[in-house]
Amino acid sequence: MSVAADLTELGLREAGEQIAGGALSPVELVEATLRRIEEVDPQLGSYIHVSGEQALAAARAAEASIAAGYHLGPLHGTTIALKDLVGVRGEVSSAGSKVLQDFVPAEDATIAARLRAAGAIFVGRLNMHEFAYGVTTNNPHYGAARNPWDTGRTPGGSSGGSGAAVAARLCCGAIGTDTGCSIRLPAAFNGIAGIRPTIGRVSNHGITPLAWTLDTAGPMCRTVEDCALMLAAIAGFDAKDRQTANVPVPTYRDDLERGLEGVRIALIEDFTLTDLQAGVASAVEAAIHELEAGGAQVREVPMTDLEPSISALLTVDIAEPAAYHAAWLRERPQDYGDDVRALLEVGELYLATHYIQAQRYRTLLRDQFDDVLRDVDAILTPTVPFTAPPVGATDVTLESGETLDIVAAVMRYNALPPLVGLPALSVPCGFSDDGLPVGMQLIGRAFDEGTLFRIGHGYQRETAWHLMAPSL
Repeated sequence: MSVAADLTELGLREAGEQIAGGALSPVELVEATLRRIEEVDPQLGSYIHVSGEQALAAARAAEASIAAGYHLGPLHGTTIALKDLVGVRGEVSSAGSKVLQDFVPAEDATIAARLRAAGAIFVGRLNMHEFAYGVTTNNPHYGAARNPWDTGRTPGGSSGGSGAAVAARLCCGAIGTDTGCSIRLPAAFNGIAGIRPTIGRVSNHGITPLAWTLDTAGPMCRTVEDCALMLAAIAGFDAKDRQTANVPVPTYRDDLERGLEGVRIALIEDFTLTDLQAGVASAVEAAIHELEAGGAQVREVPMTDLEPSISALLTVDIAEPAAYHAAWLRERPQDYGDDVRALLEVGELYLATHYIQAQRYRTLLRDQFDDVLRDVDAILTPTVPFTAPPVGATDVTLESGETLDIVAAVMRYNALPPLVGLPALSVPCGFSDDGLPVGMQLIGRAFDEGTLFRIGHGYQRETAWHLMAPSL
């Protein structure tokens, strides 16, 4: 088994297999990762804190454990980075904020504990939009994160540091969280894979919340296969989180090689391929043809009343954070960034009737998605209708000529899965003419992440977009 000349080019599966086979030392991998972070991250700002000494100590322990015959699985000895709102015992977990700049959890978040039990090595904490409340990772306290494909562009948010770090080869994989779009948006903008799991599939215990009924955490990796490996490690019922479902977690790798033959995929009439930036349209259309060439059956289906989804998502995603932050907002408003404070203040003006109507809409929308997904395996859309805007942009002009606030603009397709609680996978599917990544989104049935992984992996076996790396 040969080892790559640049160890940071190894993805999660590749690194894990070489570590398991004895061809690669976890210490060597961590040392290479730390060197690359030191060389590259000053351009990107993807890390808030690098845990160099702790990572090397963990790597030495992993090496000794594996040499003694105790191999913990495919993540053992690999490098993982965590979004800064995932609690890690003994480390500051600030959620990208000044409010929590001194908060040191006494225990690991459940997903951190599960990754640690799987032998993963934490190399640092990743930059994010303050309190996960935004889509750009323009963090006023730790600096703006930047897109490795064009450092003048945003990596998206709120898990922008996670997206940038994975794309730039600064870790094998990362954890992001997704309330409205915050895994899938930065996955698309940075040319990587990312999955928002079904609500209840992954524990939120120990993760600083944004909106309780929308939040979930998930993997962000270079490939769909790597996402499957990581989700298998973190998913499952947790008695510390009442929202987690007691549903068995499959061995996702078992279905990856089944291919695309016979898979049924739906496009939404007058929605999936409308009002797209030219480069996004051509990339997604080419991806659809590739899926069909691989044996997938693709057809259009009608769905109604999708336009209120953005308003409904933003209503829930304003009311619930305002409730969580109420005391801090009164006691220390000066410690919030201007954009986050403004959103929280607006949230306090919402009426209960606004919130209730949004929740009623979610039920109606979920019924419609369930009806469609009885006859197909996944619904396909672009992840975002445009590529990454410049750092600092606050609005986006769409192909129709309409100018929207950037938060509303990125939600056209992203808002649907969180509203209905269903899993959604973003897969890189090409580049625009100016060299920026494009992502396609696959939305699946509840707790059927495995089918999304099968489709995404089948697509990646036939394409090479996931192998592309930015020049840094």
